[in-house]
Amino acid sequence: MSLALTDLCRYPIVQAPMAGGASRPGLVAAVAEAGGLGFLAAGYKTADGMYEEIREMRRASVRPFGVNLFMPQPAVADPSAVEVYRHQLAGEATWYETPLGDPDACGDDGYEAKVAILLDDPVPVVSFTFGCPAREVLEAFAAAGTLTVVTVTSAQEARNARWAGAGALCVQGVEAGGHQSTHHDDPQGGLTGTGLLSLIAQVRESVALPLVATGGLMRGSQITAVLAAGADAAQLGTAFLACPESGAHPLHKQALTDPLFVTTALTRAFSGRPARGLVNRFVREHGPYAPAAYPQIHQVTGPLRREAARTGDAQGMALWAGQGHRMAREMPAGELVGLLAAEMEAARAAVNVRSAP
Repeated sequence: MSLALTDLCRYPIVQAPMAGGASRPGLVAAVAEAGGLGFLAAGYKTADGMYEEIREMRRASVRPFGVNLFMPQPAVADPSAVEVYRHQLAGEATWYETPLGDPDACGDDGYEAKVAILLDDPVPVVSFTFGCPAREVLEAFAAAGTLTVVTVTSAQEARNARWAGAGALCVQGVEAGGHQSTHHDDPQGGLTGTGLLSLIAQVRESVALPLVATGGLMRGSQITAVLAAGADAAQLGTAFLACPESGAHPLHKQALTDPLFVTTALTRAFSGRPARGLVNRFVREHGPYAPAAYPQIHQVTGPLRREAARTGDAQGMALWAGQGHRMAREMPAGELVGLLAAEMEAARAAVNVRSAP
């Protein structure tokens, strides 16, 4: 790990920021106290809501932690395509007895206000999803003593982030659960991506910045593998979803290892942006028709997702999960960090034995 990252945590284990409630302060504090680096997710929260979680985290632990921000998204949606998809979802609105959301009630996720708070009262790390901030923003964070991490899905995005002044990169492979953090969502681009190991190699040859690897990682042996491939740390999201400190819905936690959900897929069905989740009825029926329209589709489906969760219908929920979801282990987050660290040591020892003369 780089010197800056080494100073932040005992182990090269990062708990991913999972927007929507999973990455609550209790989870972040437990990871931090166990020697990892935890992240609060500011996405979908107000600026005041973000700051209250920061205050709660500081009351729970004195260990370093990070905050993740969503970048404002350009207007790429075709209004007619959004309206066609709304008509397709009319049956869902009838089934759940709730109106569809307003696609225009989106805004910029309070980005400017959140940046202002984090510059006024700095935290150790700030990461960014769905794009790269302007150079002056990254320079302001650096001046405040905050390490900045830009999430990238290609070597070109990595080069752009380096040019803008990012302190580190989170390299996201296509195996990752939740939204793919492409900087530009191409409506004609399809639902594809690059595998994590290949992406680490491509980015490592393109830029000389600390790399945090993420995408389908569930075991310490996998962390050891991405470190050997050139990463400085590993970020895990799905692995922490099943922890009792996670704020994920109980049905979401259960679905990770439920035989009913056998695979994941990239889909625009719930948000209009490519995101990996467990394949359920909603994904099968609506995924093929969902347009590239984030956050408009996220707003439209919001009431449906909330009502599905309220009524206990996992077939209508956005069950974000990485490709390794069946390997999820239900245990306290601190114990999981310790187990991952032990598995890393065991994997290193096994390599040393095999390579001994």
